[in-house]
Amino acid sequence: MAMLKVEGDRNIYYESHPGTKRPVVLVHAWGMTGRLWDRVTPELIEDGHQVIVMDLRGCDRSDNDFVDYSVAALGSDVVKLVDHLGLEGPVLNGWSCGGAVVSDAAGKLGDRLGGLVLTCGASPRWTATDDFPQGNPRQAADDTLVGLRTARADTAWMVSGLICHGEISDATQHWMYEMFMANSPRADETLADLRDVDLRDVLPTITAPALVFGGRHDLFVPHGIAEAAAELLPAGRLVSCEGSGHAPPVEEPDLYLSELRAFLAELG
Repeated sequence: MAMLKVEGDRNIYYESHPGTKRPVVLVHAWGMTGRLWDRVTPELIEDGHQVIVMDLRGCDRSDNDFVDYSVAALGSDVVKLVDHLGLEGPVLNGWSCGGAVVSDAAGKLGDRLGGLVLTCGASPRWTATDDFPQGNPRQAADDTLVGLRTARADTAWMVSGLICHGEISDATQHWMYEMFMANSPRADETLADLRDVDLRDVLPTITAPALVFGGRHDLFVPHGIAEAAAELLPAGRLVSCEGSGHAPPVEEPDLYLSELRAFLAELG
């Protein structure tokens, strides 16, 4: 297991799969693990990319006893991993909450960034405000956090069943549920922080090419958030996944991989 110290003696887990093409860092959704990318990772490795997969603080193979679980701390972890591996011109791809994490990291990397991908990313904001009605209702986030505290297993099972828009197999729902249950309750602190994270001032400073995926039927990160991100990013392009909820790589893998591969090919 590869571990990187990021806070005192506390470590995050990562995998770095070798490749000769541009490095791609995959950052999973809140409450999940790096295994969320199992449909994507082998394809990018086969294409020749160096692929880096990580577990965020409090998730699965990473340590669970961090002091700081904020989105900003997780973004700094991504930057530290980029530095540790000596990645040149990396592409950061973040799913859901991971989208906020990689947006934060992209702002910190500046012109060292090669490209940005938001996969149903909770960026620029996750929750709605008077001047950002595209966001998810804050009450929904609050209710989820209460549910996790009082009935964790039941809430995780419910969330797992709502991620995809269409019918999914029992095996797929169990796969997602088991990832949720592999994580520390301390990871909920990241979700709590995400309610107030606002990256509307950061996205316009990210000049690297950016690809934004939005699920038309997403119950967790409404499609309007993806539209807003694509507009704020100077070199952003939106891909609307018409048949997807919150998981285009699972629900429309051919479309997702085709668009991702084309984006990476354009970067060279």
